[in-house]
Amino acid sequence: MSSTEKLLAAENNWQTSMGRWFAGERVVIRGKDLFTELKDMRWMELMLFSITGRHFSENELKLLEGMWVLCTSYPDPRLWNNRVASLAGTVRSTPTLALSGANSLSEAEIYGRKPDVRTYDFLVRCQETLKSTDACLEDIIRQELKTHRVIPGYGRPIISKDERIKPMTELSIKLGVFDKPYIKLAHTIENALSEGRWRMKMNIAAFTAALALDLGLSRNEYLRYAALSFSSGLLSCYIDANDQALGTFLPIRCSKISYEGKNVRNW
Repeated sequence: MSSTEKLLAAENNWQTSMGRWFAGERVVIRGKDLFTELKDMRWMELMLFSITGRHFSENELKLLEGMWVLCTSYPDPRLWNNRVASLAGTVRSTPTLALSGANSLSEAEIYGRKPDVRTYDFLVRCQETLKSTDACLEDIIRQELKTHRVIPGYGRPIISKDERIKPMTELSIKLGVFDKPYIKLAHTIENALSEGRWRMKMNIAAFTAALALDLGLSRNEYLRYAALSFSSGLLSCYIDANDQALGTFLPIRCSKISYEGKNVRNW
């Protein structure tokens, strides 16, 4: 079918298996009635069902909720995406705009969603290489550094220790998901990096990507699941700045700005 034919076929006619609102009657999500079959789901469970079409066990849901709670709920406005929410609060913008702007900034190159999926890809690549070739882990690490100059999910700016690893480890052990293949691989990589000349420790991106892989989330499912995960911390920072005097979040006086451009101009 040509591009034109595809457009004509879709004109005023959207074919979907995701769901539909039947006005005044019911809502269907992936073939299930929201008001009868899905009515007892909690929000995280419903979101994951929408993303994957799968039902998760109670322990799996606790783990996936725990990843949001323990890993991304920091109410610190110094963090890059939280700062946007605070700026929105200090100028009295709306919470929706604050969350939209700050969440869009969460797909940063160094922090947030992009490192998450790069780490996911690396763990998959590493596992496949170990299974299909005679390469040892050290060889894979050297090649990764040669090609990409980093090992995704390992090392951390400012401080080498990631404070989230310990509580996530405790939660994973409690829920019985700490002995799965990818989480084992993530720790094996950390051991190789720690014992070698690289001196890098695992950060939370490797830990959570490994858990997502062990839960069977695809790359896109993992990215979609994580899309709103910073929201609690973002709202905290927005509220904090919104409750204080207008425009007082980290102001900078003009005399402290080193400006080398043109002088006063007419606009």
